[in-house]
Amino acid sequence: MNKGAKRFASEQAWVQGRWARDVLLEVACDGTWSQVQPGAPLEQRISATPLRGPVLPGLVNAHSHAFQRAIAGLTERRSVGVQADDDFWSWRDRMYSAANRITPEQLEAIACQLYAELLAGGYTQVCEFHYLHNDGQGAPYANPAEMALALVRAAQQTGMGLTLLPTLYMRSGFTATGLREDQRRFASTPQSIARVVEAVQRQAEGDPRINVGIALHSLRAVDPAALCDMAAYARAANLPVHIHIAEQTQEVEDCIAHSGQRPIEWLLDHAPVDGHWNLVHATHTTSAELSGVQRSGASIVICPSTEANLGDGVFDLPGYAAVRGRWSIGSDSHVSRSWIEELRLLEYSQRLSRRKRNVAAQVFHHESSASALFEAALAGGVSATARPVAGIEVGQRADFITLDPRSPGLLGIPADHVLDGAVFSSPGVLIESVFVAGARVGGPCEETGNAFAGAMHELWMERPTVR
Repeated sequence: MNKGAKRFASEQAWVQGRWARDVLLEVACDGTWSQVQPGAPLEQRISATPLRGPVLPGLVNAHSHAFQRAIAGLTERRSVGVQADDDFWSWRDRMYSAANRITPEQLEAIACQLYAELLAGGYTQVCEFHYLHNDGQGAPYANPAEMALALVRAAQQTGMGLTLLPTLYMRSGFTATGLREDQRRFASTPQSIARVVEAVQRQAEGDPRINVGIALHSLRAVDPAALCDMAAYARAANLPVHIHIAEQTQEVEDCIAHSGQRPIEWLLDHAPVDGHWNLVHATHTTSAELSGVQRSGASIVICPSTEANLGDGVFDLPGYAAVRGRWSIGSDSHVSRSWIEELRLLEYSQRLSRRKRNVAAQVFHHESSASALFEAALAGGVSATARPVAGIEVGQRADFITLDPRSPGLLGIPADHVLDGAVFSSPGVLIESVFVAGARVGGPCEETGNAFAGAMHELWMERPTVR
């Protein structure tokens, strides 16, 4: 045993894509796995800390807008007035009403509650797509990283792993020269984004749970020259790159009208897309585009609950699986904060649209739909974060969760069906404990809940609904 290492013993742990029995686990001082030994003799396991319940790797939440946790449940009433139908664009206008009110102190409180909830939902790293850069009037803070550092503090307080993605946002549409008045907080330049990156790196220096990348809001929000500048900056600094793309049909149509190409088609032709890139949503794609994404080495981030909530559409999972493309999972606007719900909804959306069962198992050539989805999301998290978070194996960060074996969804389930039960026997599967970099972290508590409730009261005490 290495000096200062932690040792755990598990009767059942998910190792190399399957359940292993009697597993001895050792965490090195740097928070990575130094030993993973299935079938360990009892005399070796007896001195280790026992883990009660099945053990799974923690998953990466590859797409988050923390401030949108403040509007979960507040946009579910139909629009009143001239507009007859609600869609993504009417939701966006409502979202802006929150974006333009939140202070750094409120953001920290909201993010603390959110990150605690995400930990309780089985996530151990979150990719924060952050574009609230300026104050409520659109003026830069004295510290340009003021809002970003509020998110870093929230991650450090809760123990959540964080990949902070300062986001470039320059214009309101393909033909616009600037931002709308209600987008004033998002204004940024390649230079200002670089300053935020460097500030976060200083704040998180030496913390194995926190790193940084960059994001480009979308093709409609970033001009081509700035996109290339940011891509070059990210490549030189070896940073992950995230971008919203092809989420809405109107976005696709606008891109064609402006450039003569679909969004992903344009991106692959004009940007140095490679394995550092993560394309968020990619809901409306062609088979040629999906093949192009796979050939580039990029990954796609699928956000099933938000894509369903906003009426975006259904991702072509079979088409992407056919070309063996990489993907990860995200909760985006946080109407759901559990990877179990995200994976279940991803599979069910495929079943509903194709009128078939066990779609993931079929297209990924697995026996189990749950294991097919879990393994793909686990692998994709590495691309999203550029961190060693690929599961329970030596050299990877020791992020893991234990399931409560008394959960109603697991009672009586045979051992080799536990993951199937966790994903598809709903509700009732409880996560008992969560570890990040080998250290146990907690879920929501009274203190974070009170701070969150206080921030919500300040935001909405004069506005009972988001309008």
